[in-house]
Amino acid sequence: MHYFDGHNDLLLNLWLNYPDTPGAFFEKIEGHLDFPRIQQSGLIGGLFAIFIPPKHYIADKYPHHARKLDNPLEVMWEQLAILKELIKLSEGKIKLCTTAAELHKFKKNQVFAAVAHIEGAEALAFDSHALEAFYNAGVRSVGPFWNTPNTYGEGVTGRFPGTPDSGPGLTTAGKKLIAQLVNRKMVIDCSHMNEKTFWEVAELSNQPLIATHSSVHRLCAQPRNLTDPQLLAIRDSGGVVGINFGNAFIRPDGARSEETDLDILADHFCYVAELIGDEHLALGSDFDGVSVPKALGDVTGLPLLAERLRQRGFCEESLVKITTQNWLRVLERTWSQ
Repeated sequence: MHYFDGHNDLLLNLWLNYPDTPGAFFEKIEGHLDFPRIQQSGLIGGLFAIFIPPKHYIADKYPHHARKLDNPLEVMWEQLAILKELIKLSEGKIKLCTTAAELHKFKKNQVFAAVAHIEGAEALAFDSHALEAFYNAGVRSVGPFWNTPNTYGEGVTGRFPGTPDSGPGLTTAGKKLIAQLVNRKMVIDCSHMNEKTFWEVAELSNQPLIATHSSVHRLCAQPRNLTDPQLLAIRDSGGVVGINFGNAFIRPDGARSEETDLDILADHFCYVAELIGDEHLALGSDFDGVSVPKALGDVTGLPLLAERLRQRGFCEESLVKITTQNWLRVLERTWSQ
């Protein structure tokens, strides 16, 4: 079985830990992802986040990188350059995917499809031409927010247990950014949006609503997770939700413990399938960005997850939708409409 994943933080891992040797990706590296394990798992593509971490997250362990965060646009370009270096070093096994036609071509030819994604767009506000420049460089997906407020509005904040209704929505600049993304037919990622922002984006965009790495609030009351009305809106727009594998986003107690049974993760897939249908359900692992169940381990655990979903009653047709087809469909619709 093949898999397409809605979110990973590989580029941040490489930027922090392998800045001078990104080619280590083609060997064994620390984290959830490297190329040998990707090939072993059956992963055929995914969204690769370009992410600026808060300075205090990395200051102690990575002081040099923390200083670089004073110029976040430069860091974004450095992470995109890492992705392009991986593509170059892969000798045709990995390619940057920017169109619907490429999605299907790469799948047919067994080429790994890497979609460049910006997670948290605050740095774009420093340069009025930055969005256009990143688009021209191949970026096709943007999550306007991470957890904290920025120029464009309010990211979801709050501790467990909590609600995503955590503050104001889009600013004037934020509404302009959404219009620009719609005009360029770029994915607008609703993960990390608070509830008011989510509903404003739903009004302003004619695109499928997409949450690349979010789970179910009813099952785990993390503010980051999606409420039932949000899930229904994603369904009604023809969109998709990629279920986040993070322990803190799936466990009913919100704990970050790796001692998390795969059935707890499977519960989120079952809930979404029952509420809005399997055609709106996909993978959004957040590999290299979160702690995942020890039973899953890393990307090579994807077949184990598929088997657990099979045991929970998903048929093969549903599994193909969830593991690949739904992402391909929603990306094609977004980029082509």
